[in-house]
Amino acid sequence: MNKQEYTISVFTENQVGLLTKIAMVFSRRGINIDSLNVSPTEIESISRFTIVVNIEEETVRKVSRQIQKLVEVIKVYYNTNEEIVWQELALFKLETNVVSEKFYVERILRRYGATIVSIRNDYTVFTIVGHHEEIGSFQELLEPHGLIEFIRSGRVAVIKSNGAFHKKLGILEKTAYQ
Repeated sequence: MNKQEYTISVFTENQVGLLTKIAMVFSRRGINIDSLNVSPTEIESISRFTIVVNIEEETVRKVSRQIQKLVEVIKVYYNTNEEIVWQELALFKLETNVVSEKFYVERILRRYGATIVSIRNDYTVFTIVGHHEEIGSFQELLEPHGLIEFIRSGRVAVIKSNGAFHKKLGILEKTAYQ
């Protein structure tokens, strides 16, 4: 069996302690979570966990079924990168004098579409949005120029073809408030 990167999308009720329950499913199987993001959805009281793992298809299928059994879980999907639209966000902190004095650093920032978030006398913070590899390449280019700090978000993703589920959720939301 071949390992592959999968994005698991878990739609849940917004309940305290659910993150621990979901994390335990992975922990018991010795599976490392490469990326985790939890956020509200477009439907009030529904949360979405976006979990990235690098495992075999049979394992992701079993993990998804086990997560689906949790009472608070509404629906679980697992997808390959080809089946989703996804991005990550990263923040980079550089010395302000490096940014203002070194022309090639400015070219790197432009080439990657970096946006200034904060400028101080001693440092400047930039953000870029992209795929994991793009952010990694950008980081490698900045490291020789005094990269002070770097942080990357978890993946955010939308599934290319799950409109039917969202319609069902919308109907459930409407009937719940009537």
